[in-house]
Amino acid sequence: MVKNGNTRGARGFTLIELLVVVAIIGIIVTVASGQYRKSIQKAKEAVLKENLYIMRVSIDQYFADKGFYPSDLYALADESYLRKIPDDPITQSPDTWVTTQSEFDDRDISTEPGIIDVHSGADGVGMDGTSYADW
Repeated sequence: MVKNGNTRGARGFTLIELLVVVAIIGIIVTVASGQYRKSIQKAKEAVLKENLYIMRVSIDQYFADKGFYPSDLYALADESYLRKIPDDPITQSPDTWVTTQSEFDDRDISTEPGIIDVHSGADGVGMDGTSYADW
């Protein structure tokens, strides 16, 4: 019970206080979401670099063992050099890898052209400013 209009005992927040708290929370969420997106992109790029490295090492091992390059990436999986063709983390598909074929040797017609390198088929530029296709 309030005596003589005295409101000293009443507790609560004013509208201004609530708006200030909501504004501060909004600023924190905005900054955090930007950092979150950057960390996701950085992780995808790290996975892309690792996948490219593993596939390139597998191509080199295939060539060292067999004396010729694989005809396609699926030959690496079929011959157990890879468990499976990894997904490109940018495109989220294993079918977007771009391969570089070896050149046909006119001096030795027994050699068949095959894959000597692999690149990402993703459009766009990485955080370091280079195109994904150049990695």
